[in-house]
Amino acid sequence: MSLLNIFNIAGSAMTAQSQKINVIASNLANVDSIIHKNGKFYPYIAKKVIFEFDPLSNSEIGGVKISRIIEDSSPMKLIYNPNHPMANKKGYILTSNVNPISETVNNLVAARSYQANVEVFKAAKSMINKTLTIIE
Repeated sequence: MSLLNIFNIAGSAMTAQSQKINVIASNLANVDSIIHKNGKFYPYIAKKVIFEFDPLSNSEIGGVKISRIIEDSSPMKLIYNPNHPMANKKGYILTSNVNPISETVNNLVAARSYQANVEVFKAAKSMINKTLTIIE
């Protein structure tokens, strides 16, 4: 394995985690959003990021990439609020399935993973610099 492959692997992880953080931010920003489609109003549906292995050419190792972004299949929340204009006949409104607590935790995990890969970059850079000083 080439030392330069480390940059490709860590870089792919940083890109993937950065995109995951963007999706999480979108989920949190839209937690109270309403979407209009087909003549009806629906709550925002949370999105999830799916990662997959991204192999390096002619190698068994590799990085990571986002294979797709899917809608979260967890159920929407029903809240009793009979005075709300979107309440059904029983007084319940359908709200988003975004869970702010789990989204915040996922954001912290993604940010820590991103930072860990920054440290990998720094360590690899330091190793290359030290190798170059030995050669001189």
